[in-house]
Amino acid sequence: MMTKPFIAAALVVLSGCASKPQPPAWEGDAKSSLDGFSDDFLRGESAAADAEFARARRASASTGRFDVVAQAELVRCGVKAAALELECPGFAALANDATPGQRAYAAYLDGRWQGLDTSLLPEQHRAVVASGSLAGVADPLARLVAAGALLKAGRITPADIAVAVDTASSQGWRRPLLAWLGVQEQRARTAGDTAAVERIRRRIALAEQR
Repeated sequence: MMTKPFIAAALVVLSGCASKPQPPAWEGDAKSSLDGFSDDFLRGESAAADAEFARARRASASTGRFDVVAQAELVRCGVKAAALELECPGFAALANDATPGQRAYAAYLDGRWQGLDTSLLPEQHRAVVASGSLAGVADPLARLVAAGALLKAGRITPADIAVAVDTASSQGWRRPLLAWLGVQEQRARTAGDTAAVERIRRRIALAEQR
């Protein structure tokens, strides 16, 4: 038989649980699908990535809120920027109804840094605009997103291209790895470094194997 103190304690716990409302289902659905989209896209699984994003967008659109759908589109823009797919038509269609912070992030990804209010950006990306480098960006995906933004802004250095290659390689992210190896190959060809071109081509061929 439960004692009165035990019953009282149990009621307090249950009361505490009841006072914390569960997040709405769409939030979990959207997050789960966006995570799945990111994983599939970075691995180069295009069909699976498209299906996951479609689910995330449907969940977001169920709110009838432009900013929620714009945020989902921005996640897609950022992940694609990591692999140097820098067009962002899904967000562009919603830009007029997006928040100032969302529009600032879209401008950052697009390399439109002149006059950009960096206070509206996530902290690690503020540092990228200020320094013009990837130094201090700890998260691998954020680092590749920043590298894509630096390239679009025309400010990336050979050292940071190498950082992007190494980041994609260490994570096993085939799509951005191939994109950044392509940048390295192009630069080596422009420099007339045939040995580097051949080495990079061999690495590309290896990464393309399925």
